Amino acid sequence: MRLTARQLNRSLLQRQWLLARTTDAPADALRAGLALQAQEPPSPYLALWNRVAEFDATHLDDALAGCTAIRATLVRLTLHIIHADDYTTMHSAMTNNLRASRLNDRRFTEPGFTTANADEHLAALLAFTERPRTPDEIVAMLQPLVPGRDATKLWWAYRTFAPLRYVPVGPPWAFDVKDRSFQTAPTEPPRPTHEEALGRLLWRYLEAFGPATANDFGQFALQRKPSVETAIAQVDDQLVRHEGPNGETLLDVPHGIIPTGDEPAPPRLLGMWDNVHLAHVDRTRTLADDIKSHVIRRNGDTLPTVMVDGRVAGVWRTSPEGTIEARLFTEPADEAATGLAAEAAALSAFLATRTHAIYRRYDHWWAHLPGRTAVLHSPT
Repeated sequence: MRLTARQLNRSLLQRQWLLARTTDAPADALRAGLALQAQEPPSPYLALWNRVAEFDATHLDDALAGCTAIRATLVRLTLHIIHADDYTTMHSAMTNNLRASRLNDRRFTEPGFTTANADEHLAALLAFTERPRTPDEIVAMLQPLVPGRDATKLWWAYRTFAPLRYVPVGPPWAFDVKDRSFQTAPTEPPRPTHEEALGRLLWRYLEAFGPATANDFGQFALQRKPSVETAIAQVDDQLVRHEGPNGETLLDVPHGIIPTGDEPAPPRLLGMWDNVHLAHVDRTRTLADDIKSHVIRRNGDTLPTVMVDGRVAGVWRTSPEGTIEARLFTEPADEAATGLAAEAAALSAFLATRTHAIYRRYDHWWAHLPGRTAVLHSPT
């Protein structure tokens, strides 16, 4: 069938559980969403809060502590939280990219390290990190293995491509950018081959973000054309194809539900780097071209977004006291404005269980944004 732009928007929101909050377990929402951006510790918590009714932050804390959820460097070489069932597949699919990003970098090669060195000592690293270890402990273990060279550079590479998970270190958001600990990641389910993993990742991507083009998958997984073609070849006989609004070929899983486009999309306040904005080459599924540069900054920072009728209408920030304010690029209708106020009040209450002071180091973008500043919620 030929799909409209509005159908693609609603399909994305439905598969990302943003048309209605689910009463299912947070682990199921994590599996459905495939990958939650986790560069800033609060973001995956906000992602689940937007998708799960009565979400309690301790639910994700417990999943991370119990290894149901894994925080690791994965797609687009950035930190994500994924369900443990997806980890071995995703890491296998991403391994070549993760390795190349470090083993070909002069910060690794100039001290005299080679790919052979990295492979030689990997088993020792993974044996050492069977229990949580700090970076200092890991470097101290590696240093005698590479006499005369700086083991911190070897660890710099391993930290990105080795199968390691970040271990929770405590409140308020389970991770701290300064106090970090690492452990060998789960090895179950069994790790597929790289080719098999690419096919499985494509399938999971379409379940979470489809229908989508081959280039969209390449954008999401940072895969070049040969790897994308390998992924498609692995599952091609099971895929269905639709025609996009501009005549492009859209891939999908056979059980993928295509909305009519008439479904209501309630207001949402999404956190930084939500993949709903980043999983496709064409960002206009949720984000108009004329405001894209204000939301996705040149350095990659993707600001917290105000969603109205399934599209970005502005960005938001908090104050340490619990005020939620927005810079609105478009004016919401009265009903949507009422819905945003309710969302903001609920978000402020959710943040109060941890801290309202989130994303504060990105406030420098605020002064350069167009639109009108509106207070969505104030505790006073």
